[in-house]
Amino acid sequence: MSNAPAKETIAEKAKRESDGLRGTLKDSLLDEHTGSLRDTDQLLIKFHGIYQQDDRDRRAEREERKLDKEYSFMIRLRIPGGTIGPVHWEQAQKVAHKYATGTIKITTRQTIQLHGIIKSNLKPTIKAFNEVFLDSIAACGDVNRNVVSTANPAASKHHTEIYQLAGDISKDLLPKTRSYYEVWLDEEKIADKKEEDPLYRDVYLPRKFKIAIAIPPYNDVDVYANDVGLVAIEENGIITGYNVNVGGGLGTTHGNEKTYPRLASPLGYVSKSDVRKVVYEIATTQRDNGNREDRKLSRLKYTVDKMTVDGFRKEVEKRSGVKFAPEKPFTFKTRSDSFGWAIDSKGLYHYTIFVETGLVVDKPGFQLKTALNEIAKTRRAMFRFTCNQNLILSDIKGKDLGLIEEILKKYGVYGINDSVSRIRKNSIACVAFNTCPLALAEGQRYLPLLIDKVEALLDKNNLRDEPITIRMTGCPNGCGRPYNSEIGLVGTAYGKYNLHIGSDFEGTRLNQKFKENLEEDEILSELDSLFSEFNKSRKESESFGDYCHRTRLS
Repeated sequence: MSNAPAKETIAEKAKRESDGLRGTLKDSLLDEHTGSLRDTDQLLIKFHGIYQQDDRDRRAEREERKLDKEYSFMIRLRIPGGTIGPVHWEQAQKVAHKYATGTIKITTRQTIQLHGIIKSNLKPTIKAFNEVFLDSIAACGDVNRNVVSTANPAASKHHTEIYQLAGDISKDLLPKTRSYYEVWLDEEKIADKKEEDPLYRDVYLPRKFKIAIAIPPYNDVDVYANDVGLVAIEENGIITGYNVNVGGGLGTTHGNEKTYPRLASPLGYVSKSDVRKVVYEIATTQRDNGNREDRKLSRLKYTVDKMTVDGFRKEVEKRSGVKFAPEKPFTFKTRSDSFGWAIDSKGLYHYTIFVETGLVVDKPGFQLKTALNEIAKTRRAMFRFTCNQNLILSDIKGKDLGLIEEILKKYGVYGINDSVSRIRKNSIACVAFNTCPLALAEGQRYLPLLIDKVEALLDKNNLRDEPITIRMTGCPNGCGRPYNSEIGLVGTAYGKYNLHIGSDFEGTRLNQKFKENLEEDEILSELDSLFSEFNKSRKESESFGDYCHRTRLS
């Protein structure tokens, strides 16, 4: 067991004294005097895939009435590789209606989350998911998060292999504590059995830990934005190994110059037989060397910069016994999802649907939630989630295409991909208001409305078909990956955003802050000027991000 460091944060103390993440959760759940959990337990539930939130739209009103905040909880599932079956989807919709707001949110990490769950419904919700073998273990917290991989099986004949690797790595890096099963599923604790967790011990990691696996030429997972980014290398028709990158992470803190977004740096190439061992030892290196005195500086990117890339590489080689070879060549061409029908090497069909800001809802003339539920009931399609917050109806046999298309047309879903602009298809927004406690500005509720006005500017400048990436977050934490988009909007206060420009379309270069604290009219004015210049002065085949980088940032 570890000893407490000289300067121990509240979070580190909570982990160390948590009895394997159990804390006082059972007692907190039984307290009927508040919809909240005890302060320390609010930290621990993140390791169980749960966040405590409250309705920020109602804070002032409730404070005036001298009422407690309107507390609720968000549950995020752990779905390595982002794939579930129709039974799972049907259950998720049932759970959403019975215990949450009714809306399913597709996240930027290939999973789904539900909001608005009150404290008394937490255990019933988790038990309902457990009935179909879904869980939220380690979907949040200072552990390895959901492992993401290239989403569409039609992207590569190697998709199944990469998807299985995502699942294997997820299992390798799962906490060994049985606390999730005891607290939420009423499993009896074995009093005499001592839990041993050689990876996490009793300190876990200094902060969250994210892993992505990409299959070139697709970078739909934004591989360089992750703590560990694996790029599959194909040689002579097979995957021989992976280029390993470390130290990606996009979160920052306004006004804290010690924090910064960073793209992952290459360590080198390893064979596929060694890749799991290497990933595991990258995690142990971060466990033992990461900053535990300042959580704002505790992500792996800061550890890599402190140790240097070469020093970090040598430490991982020592721990794993694996020597990195030079990085092998590859090319990324796009981060976008491929919408509509595609067929894979096995002859199965996959249909990608645009889901704006990842919200699965019914609207007049576009009843996505109803359509997906009806498709789930047919048992003829799998459900896959993309890191761009879209959904793929997957693994469909040719004989079932007509049935799936009929349902999509019946509920107005089939034509959505053709009616949406390319910039909207390349948009991402975090949840932000009204539930995220960190939000300074709007995210998913506002970006679609802003894009309406941006589309008008693109039309004005003859750029309607330009595939520009635009991403918005309500705070600088970077959940919507705004720092590596061609247009990034980062909330600074309600109605105000920093405007970032200049990432490349492939996701291999960060953008830069261009203007600060802009309101909507100012954002639109700046973009109108940039679009006009781009239309008149771009080089042949030059992307918007490359143009901004060349003319405004170089």
